[in-house]
Amino acid sequence: MSIIILGIESSCDDTSAAVIKDGLLLSNVVASQAVHEAYGGVVPELASRAHQQNVVPVVHEALKRAGIAKEQLSAVAFTRGPGLMGSLLVGVSFAKGLACSLGVPMIDVNHLHGHVLAHFIQAPDEDFNPPEFPFLCLLVSGGNSQIILVNAYNDMKVIGQTIDDAAGEAIDKCSKVMGLGYPGGPVIDKLARQGNPSAYTFSKPHIPGYDYSFSGLKTSFLYSLREWLQDDPDFIVHHKEDLAASLEATIVDILMSKLRKAAKDLNIREVAVAGGVSANNGLRNAFREHAKKYGWKVYIPKFGYTTDNAAMIAMTGYFKYLDKQFCTIDMPAYSRVLI
Repeated sequence: MSIIILGIESSCDDTSAAVIKDGLLLSNVVASQAVHEAYGGVVPELASRAHQQNVVPVVHEALKRAGIAKEQLSAVAFTRGPGLMGSLLVGVSFAKGLACSLGVPMIDVNHLHGHVLAHFIQAPDEDFNPPEFPFLCLLVSGGNSQIILVNAYNDMKVIGQTIDDAAGEAIDKCSKVMGLGYPGGPVIDKLARQGNPSAYTFSKPHIPGYDYSFSGLKTSFLYSLREWLQDDPDFIVHHKEDLAASLEATIVDILMSKLRKAAKDLNIREVAVAGGVSANNGLRNAFREHAKKYGWKVYIPKFGYTTDNAAMIAMTGYFKYLDKQFCTIDMPAYSRVLI
């Protein structure tokens, strides 16, 4: 009998639903929220309201595209955390209610586990080349920057993480200072392709072990920009491409230096990247360069699997279903937790 998992993701500002049948992705629907652009960041209350409006039509569309009736579902998987509490509560409550009404198990998924296991999503007519265990995964997003040792789908250990800002957060804040809008990642990425990555030098942290820090870089960028603007009020307009390229190059260098150290110390050459910042072209190119230089076998996700999506939640739910790792209805959502 087939195993059919419905995945629901609502950790931040994207409402998503996906269906996986026997490990094969049948549909993945995402509804984004443009309302936050005017505020320069995600407004939690507006996000939760939008999730309430989107969750039913998104789930309906995912089932429709998959050609699956809700009565055929084997289980409902959902993001339990971490994330914005209001947003999570919408997805968690809907998933629990649906699972109970259908009499099927519910599966709670750690959002960060989902990003790592996005590399195991198998869709029709797509090349399928998942990492081999053990592998290292650099998880970089607006809220997280971590190096994870992945021994199995259910055995992950964070060996390095940011002690302050995440890489994506630093990019967004620097973009905001430049007046480039929100979200800053795609804008910085686009401008960086036209600029000189060696034009400007910004502060790099000296943190022991595999941990990261991006607050110093953010401060260095801000102070440097203030100084340049005093001499030329139109400095950003004239040099935004070089600023973006230099900022991106600095962040990528910080990320890759710790990842190189971890790969060398642990003697691991299977290396993956995941999370929203993994869509950045500079970071993706750095992975390809490291593959050539250090003999790594690298795994770079499809752009559609880098941002928050339910396909990764359904995939994780599928693995947990095989091990009968179900959750009870009284398990609450959580906003913060280590992987």
